[in-house]
Amino acid sequence: MTAELVRGQNHPLSQSRLEIRISAGTPVAAAAALSDENGRIHGTEWVAHPGAPVQPGLEVSRQAAADHRLAVDLDAMTEAVHRVSVLLALPAPDGGAGPARFGAVAAPFVAVTGLDGTEVASYTITGLDLESAVVALELYRRQGAWKVRAVGQGYAGGLAELFADQGLAEAAQLASGIDEAVARGLARSVQAPPPRTSEGDRSRQAAAPAVGPDQGAAPQGAPVPVPPSYGGQPSGGQGGPQPAYGGATDPHAASGGPVNYSHPGRQTSAPPPPPPTAPPAQPGQPARPVGGDATGWSMEERLYNQVWGMFEDLARTTAAYRSAVDFAESRMDKELEQALSDPRNRIGGQGDAAREAARARCSQLVDQARTSLDRDVAQLVAEAEVVEPALPPAFARWDNPCWHAYRVPMEIPMALRLGDLRLPEAEPIRIPMLLRLPLERGLWIDSGRTDSLDGSFTDSHDMRRLAMDTAVAHAARLLAVYPAGEFTVHVVDPAGSGARALAPLTQTGVLAGPPAQGAAGVTEVLARLTQRVDLVQMALRGGAPDALPPGFDTSQQLLIVNDFPHGFDDRAVNQLRYLVDEGPSVGVHLMMVADREESAGYGPLLDPLWRALLRLTPVPDDHLADPWVGHAWTYEPPAVPHGSEVLRQVLTKVAEARRTGNR
Repeated sequence: MTAELVRGQNHPLSQSRLEIRISAGTPVAAAAALSDENGRIHGTEWVAHPGAPVQPGLEVSRQAAADHRLAVDLDAMTEAVHRVSVLLALPAPDGGAGPARFGAVAAPFVAVTGLDGTEVASYTITGLDLESAVVALELYRRQGAWKVRAVGQGYAGGLAELFADQGLAEAAQLASGIDEAVARGLARSVQAPPPRTSEGDRSRQAAAPAVGPDQGAAPQGAPVPVPPSYGGQPSGGQGGPQPAYGGATDPHAASGGPVNYSHPGRQTSAPPPPPPTAPPAQPGQPARPVGGDATGWSMEERLYNQVWGMFEDLARTTAAYRSAVDFAESRMDKELEQALSDPRNRIGGQGDAAREAARARCSQLVDQARTSLDRDVAQLVAEAEVVEPALPPAFARWDNPCWHAYRVPMEIPMALRLGDLRLPEAEPIRIPMLLRLPLERGLWIDSGRTDSLDGSFTDSHDMRRLAMDTAVAHAARLLAVYPAGEFTVHVVDPAGSGARALAPLTQTGVLAGPPAQGAAGVTEVLARLTQRVDLVQMALRGGAPDALPPGFDTSQQLLIVNDFPHGFDDRAVNQLRYLVDEGPSVGVHLMMVADREESAGYGPLLDPLWRALLRLTPVPDDHLADPWVGHAWTYEPPAVPHGSEVLRQVLTKVAEARRTGNR
């Protein structure tokens, strides 16, 4: 029976191998500190955190997330360790976005469980207000036995104050290192799925980009009314709901009060029409999937929520499978240890029989888990077969027939497809990776040399070519899903090495101008865009967004940078960083096609630049993590079918609509 603890209460622990499960309403960084009988931490090596996730007997999550599972083996603790403190902290990403205090979010819930998932004790941390870091609970040694105590001690000064209170001399440095490790995780994360309703239906409200395994930080400063062309989409935190379309931020969000997530134009409208339903399934057969059966105000919104519901389902079933395999293997190890603890059983038929029986039980459990996983994956494959053909162009692959009937849209869609996500245990299923519009962070197409997942080697020349092809495909899709004239693309190609890949953009005439070349071209484009950011920011801060110069281009702007840092001096690099930090909030976005190693000469100066961008790859790579269960998802970039002219045909229609004004 689970012991529901209150602050200060303790409970005995009968198991040595445990899991600490954490659930919070927002991304939190989890850590665990080891201390002696006096509660003192002897050094940074006594703390497991996202930058150093494994310590003897401890393993913590490598990134900020709303849900965590920490592994603890009390038998592996050294004799000097008498206390294991579980720590939670609100991450501090660049720009200070996200909640700054626990009092503004739901109370975190912490549970101590066995390896089979059975709860031993749980604790809901209530009463927090200004605190940004908290000691949730502690496992402590008393007279040779271990117990768990609910602590709930919060610190308004964050992790630095927490570590200093526990006697750590390097408190500030360690806290800074943890923040740095969490920030690095932002560039390799995908957004969490939309939450489910209490009835289990997929919510009609879309998931916000994840802040710390999502998608980026909200605009800096106090919320101000922003014209739609400047992209004032609020950030709802990791996994939290947000309005279906961009708009001004809710004034309650800044104060930590309740946020009204309803669409501002639909607060008095009639309920949405019911989603389509499938015909009744045959007895004993699973329900037949239907495209667009999630809730939402439009078919686009239903399909968006259905896609992220599929993401959630695949994440859940894979997590269950991995947990079952871990449990089976740990139980087998324990059975073997018990069977062979007697030296008489280590040699001979009795020991062989015990080993064989333990392995057979492990295989049986793994097979049962695999059967359940295969059943769920088969259902998801069937759902994907009906969802994929129903997707609108913004959500569809380049080989979808909807592109052959493409027309320039009248409205900005909810989201954009950047590629596909998959997991190694579920090869048959691909989940579309959808990114909300307008963009809230830039993109980095990594052209660094790498080994592809299929074992083939990709050299640096091929990677640069593939990276530019991928960047052009992303830019073409952005141009295609925006109304005519509402999205402008600039290109900086100092050495002209991307001319072949850029041909679909240059030959159809959809670029704002020819690709800028040489140092002079780089300087001119960056100066023009930084000036645009300054003008819009001044207009917004002055409360006069309509007071911009006559003829000012109010469309969203995208700058594609190739061959960085070639052609960039120190001033240009600083301007680039300025565009990355300040541009998205006023409709200026960046797409870098670069190898990070080639800019290593700048040292740590450019680290914030790479962290602020969402890293994508031109070849399949398992570098993306979700903030929900921490899976490493394999990202597959969007591929135009070989020999297909669909990309040029779409761009030609975009250019024609711009010239004639005919949508």
